[in-house]
Amino acid sequence: MKKRTKNLILIVAGIQVLLVIGLLVLPGVVGAIPGRYRVALQERSPFLSGMVEGIIDQVAPMATALPVAMVSADAPQVDINALIAVTAVTEPTATVEPTKEPTATPDTSDEAATPRPTNTPIPTPTNTPTPEPLPTSHILEDMGVIRQTFNNCGPANLTQVLNYLGYGITQEEVADYLKPNSEDRNVSPWQIADYVNERTGGSFMASAHSGGTLELIKQFVAAGYPVVIEKGYDLPGQGWWGHYLTVFGYDDDEQIFYSQDSFLGPWDGSGRTDDYEEFEHYWQQFNYTFYVVYYPSQEAEVQAILGPDLSDPMAMWRMVAARAQEEIDAEPENVFAWFNLGSALTEMGVRTGESQYYQGGAQAYDKARELGLPPRMLWYQFRPYMAYWKIGRHEDVIALADATLSTQGGRNVEETFWYKGLALQSQGLINEAITNYQAALEVNHNAYYAQWSIDALTGGGG
Repeated sequence: MKKRTKNLILIVAGIQVLLVIGLLVLPGVVGAIPGRYRVALQERSPFLSGMVEGIIDQVAPMATALPVAMVSADAPQVDINALIAVTAVTEPTATVEPTKEPTATPDTSDEAATPRPTNTPIPTPTNTPTPEPLPTSHILEDMGVIRQTFNNCGPANLTQVLNYLGYGITQEEVADYLKPNSEDRNVSPWQIADYVNERTGGSFMASAHSGGTLELIKQFVAAGYPVVIEKGYDLPGQGWWGHYLTVFGYDDDEQIFYSQDSFLGPWDGSGRTDDYEEFEHYWQQFNYTFYVVYYPSQEAEVQAILGPDLSDPMAMWRMVAARAQEEIDAEPENVFAWFNLGSALTEMGVRTGESQYYQGGAQAYDKARELGLPPRMLWYQFRPYMAYWKIGRHEDVIALADATLSTQGGRNVEETFWYKGLALQSQGLINEAITNYQAALEVNHNAYYAQWSIDALTGGGG
């Protein structure tokens, strides 16, 4: 064989090897493309973006649902209806809350390094008592809209509310603390409320709750308070996401809410409208969760509007569980109602320390997974990890975490790494656990609970 022919064969073989290697690494490469770059490409060149997304869909497609739980027929079960019916409240036990910021910054140097608003206190407006019955319509005037930057609906909506209340702050300033990593996919309502309570110099207070109702939103709006809700979001060609909306008006005759949407607009300040039925449909997907921001002098009025069930956490979660069960009874295949039931029971376990609530939560989550949870579900809500971890189902924690981490967006949710670390630690895999705790801090250096976990294992933290 001639030397030239041999070289040609070697070249062809080399190209084939490179192609095989390329195909093997391509899913990981395209899956690692930061979301903000993909969004920027979509804005600048929809044609090229379509080609890129087509390639990603082929080589690194997102699963259609989170993995189904594998539960043996003889696994322990509890009577969920009996748990909901229990009226006695046990004394709460200390539990690490990964979705909340500490009530005090443990390191003054860190506190000094965090940018804070420099606004001077502004006069507190006087609200008149909410009229009874409520007016058939009410709109809060001058509720502005802010176009969010990439993946920034949490900070953007809070900024809309603070600006409406006269507090001059930007979404970049809010995000600098809540989302120091712009790729971070989640800021919980409780984190947002803690930010308001701890980092606005005492000018404002905030309160976050699940189990809201349409009537409750109307009561707040009629009393002068915009309400921010967390909701599901279906975008054509992109699937299901989580989102925030700032509600500033309603009209019972038209059966609509007015809200400012930091992602879809409109940008002229007129607001979008959603009919009550559609609004409630997507709100249910986040357990009817909302938060409200107000002046300290308005605390009594806010608590009066909330009422005793929402003001007391245990009562709130018991009410949420009962509501979810009612929705399941009416629609047994409602995956979000099952998920909400699991979250409520798990929260009751957090507050009582009783394993029966975690077991009930796990059973509800098992059913939700069987019905098919959206693959992005655990970008935003994390209580399944807690329920499974607390009853020793560590493989379920790891399976759900790995499914979430298989997506580029899921790798930018610090709680995913933290809960996987807890499961690995419980299995005695200490080095692997520390690696995941460190990964959580890389996503968000303010994930203090991940640092606590590292310190507990390494003897750090003084």
